Amino acid sequence: MRAIVIHAPHDLRIEPMPAPAPSPNEVLVRMGAGGICGSDLHYFHNGGFGTVRLKQPMVLGHEVAGTVAAVGSAVSRVAVGDRVAVNPSGPCGACEYCRQGLRNQCLDMRFYGSAMRFPHVQGAFREEMTVPEAQAVKLGPEVDLALAALCEPFAVALHAVAQAGALEGKTVLVSGCGPIGCLVIAGVKLAGAAEIIATDIAPEALAIAARLGATRCVDVSGGTGALADLARDKGRVDAALECSGNAAALSTAIELVRPRGTIVLVGLGGDLPLPMNSIVAKELDIKGSFRFDTEFARAAELVSTGAVDLSPLLTGSFPIEEAEAAFALASDRRRAMKVQFRFGA
Repeated sequence: MRAIVIHAPHDLRIEPMPAPAPSPNEVLVRMGAGGICGSDLHYFHNGGFGTVRLKQPMVLGHEVAGTVAAVGSAVSRVAVGDRVAVNPSGPCGACEYCRQGLRNQCLDMRFYGSAMRFPHVQGAFREEMTVPEAQAVKLGPEVDLALAALCEPFAVALHAVAQAGALEGKTVLVSGCGPIGCLVIAGVKLAGAAEIIATDIAPEALAIAARLGATRCVDVSGGTGALADLARDKGRVDAALECSGNAAALSTAIELVRPRGTIVLVGLGGDLPLPMNSIVAKELDIKGSFRFDTEFARAAELVSTGAVDLSPLLTGSFPIEEAEAAFALASDRRRAMKVQFRFGA
């Protein structure tokens, strides 16, 4: 079988790999769809991000779904022919954070397609892959595998929304409408928010945000004047989820969120200055949000049952032979939201 392997920036190769066989507690998944994530783009363009650098060739990808092709002798939760979403997180289960139920903070996490450790954890952009049974989450028999491959980023969004607390009937700001921001909007809508304000500098992204549930979309490329009504009386927004990692967006959120409101930081943008006087005076609750845990199973259920329609995110699908073209499209924010690979026939 074949896999998409990154060797160095802009050195992407389709390479043969040995056909895997499942051990007693593993499942062999024949991949159907896989989405390009922001981290995949960082490896493709820059060879990594921050201090994380490629030190050896690595199979990319962690947003995948497929069909069970074989099972190990001890597997009981899925069967050959089942459609599954693959959870890329492999917490150790033994460290102090895993024992506390904080598995997304695992000290020995194995996450598919990650160069954070060496040897690197090989990714899931391959035609077939063996995974532990617990990481193959069963879906409905008719679910679209392209939508199922969105379970991982949707789980990230659901974890962030949970960090914001109860949102039913609330006014919520979501800044940054890339794939995660738009999925956050879908999660905020599911949580029952009465008003969802989406901000971005790209009208194309805002159009998709509206389709996923934003009730008010504001292009802030020319400034934030259109949000002035939300700043009155110390702020009219109950909660904000900042998905851009942009310092100006965070400052705007701090200005618009009411006293004792909540701001969840989802986007990564490096170190940012903070207007500490406003945070202290308004008694704001500022939280981070990192990856996910139990939210993956919930994402799979929501997608599998059709409780949420994430299809507006899907931009295009490419065979693996056209990997370079897929990464080029995924790199163009004006043209692409979520670009995927299709595997097999």
